[in-house]
Amino acid sequence: MAPRLELSGITKRFPGVVANESVSFAVAPGEIHALLGENGAGKSTLVKIIYGVQKADEGRIAFDGRPVVIHSPKEARALGIGMVFQHFSLFEAMTVLENIALGMDDPPPQRELEARVRDILKIYDLALDPHRDVHTLSVGERQRIEIVRALLQNPKLLIMDEPTSVLTPQEVEKLFETLRRLASEGCSILYISHKLSEIKALCESATILRGGKVVDTCDPRAESARSMAEMMIGGSLKDLAGKDAGLSGAERLVVSNLSAPGEPPFGTSLKNLSFSVRRGECLGIAGVAGNGQNELLSVISGERQDGVSGTITIDGRELSGLSVSARRAAGLASVPEERNGHAAVPAMSLAENAILSARSRMGLASGGIMKLGAARRYASKVIEAFSVKATGPGASAGSLSGGNLQKFIMGREIMQDPAVLVVSQPTWGVDAGAATFIRQAMIDLAAKGAAIVVVSQDLDELLDMCDRIVVINEGHLSEPMNVADISIERVGLLMGGVHGAHAATADAARERAA
Repeated sequence: MAPRLELSGITKRFPGVVANESVSFAVAPGEIHALLGENGAGKSTLVKIIYGVQKADEGRIAFDGRPVVIHSPKEARALGIGMVFQHFSLFEAMTVLENIALGMDDPPPQRELEARVRDILKIYDLALDPHRDVHTLSVGERQRIEIVRALLQNPKLLIMDEPTSVLTPQEVEKLFETLRRLASEGCSILYISHKLSEIKALCESATILRGGKVVDTCDPRAESARSMAEMMIGGSLKDLAGKDAGLSGAERLVVSNLSAPGEPPFGTSLKNLSFSVRRGECLGIAGVAGNGQNELLSVISGERQDGVSGTITIDGRELSGLSVSARRAAGLASVPEERNGHAAVPAMSLAENAILSARSRMGLASGGIMKLGAARRYASKVIEAFSVKATGPGASAGSLSGGNLQKFIMGREIMQDPAVLVVSQPTWGVDAGAATFIRQAMIDLAAKGAAIVVVSQDLDELLDMCDRIVVINEGHLSEPMNVADISIERVGLLMGGVHGAHAATADAARERAA
């Protein structure tokens, strides 16, 4: 039987860089095939070529044994290629059904479309109300819209790009059930993820890219997550070195009875949140995106102050009413979730981006005058210390890959030696090697006495580096849980909105079943 998808010698060049070089591999009908690689390895460019967003400079694509040239996503869909992107393309003020129709090349009348949608939901046991407004849905439900939209095209090949980065453990398992069923019906799946434990659980084969080239292939079921990571980086993966056991007990960051309105138009209000973080401690805040994480970070950083009540203190000093700069001077550093446009300005150089948050603590400006020489020297130190792949401090932030920009942003904050670091999604979309490096840098900062707050949707990340974990859901915080005796099932239920007695009942039921 001919491969469903076969790539032969695919090469794609951009000015100054070869994104893909002679890439060749095949995906069989009904196969779940992983595409692995570090940031900048060429995965995104390759799937864009397959889906018709980019055109290869050299090479050949065959689909079901027939050579094809794919000029656009519409042509890809006509062949039977569907794609579910990491970042959903949905209009929050519209219904599920309206969003599905907008994503189709030739949508049928609404009544017929609804009947087809309900058939797919029933066949694949997907819970979704076609008439719900998108802004009322969880992230897992929003992903189902994208999956249903792809399934309506009757795909022969489905490309999944980081599909579990914003899902609870329960939603991940539900997604895997759907994908396994699709594969059993003959649909091939090309699966991209940095979560190697999931690759091992789901995929039957894997192609590993490094520097735009195919460097290895493997059966993930016969490998460990570590061995696959080492194939990706071409070397040994370092273990995280923990900080000394035992905390000083002195509280550095204390948040008491914090409430704030949600970001318009569909943000989540914070509701009477209280927590504290001690010297040398790392507190993890788990949760599905859209449950108040962005609001919490912007309130702590001082970016949002209107309508905020409650208190925030660092080493006993009240921060309420202080500006962002004043809070930084008091020892606070923060990294928001969005890299481009929030944590960094793409059009500005790395040196200029260093000035944005380090001008006071690192002496990069005085009296309103920027010290460009000092900024370049500081940016160069960050580039060297955090192994950022860049041409130098004069390189624009927008010229870096996502992983390298994240390393620079994290390094820019950590190297200021803050008393408190609050960071959202520190390794989102970052490869295994870079993720380990960033986590180690945060652990080292905590070992020097800093208090660290990590907001993340990656439970493995929080379990690796945190001492305690709380869950945020609909603007509420759960009670803190010690990582040493945490229940992953319980955390997943809390992330999904099951609280208190309901979570305890669910835990007890599962224990009885076991």
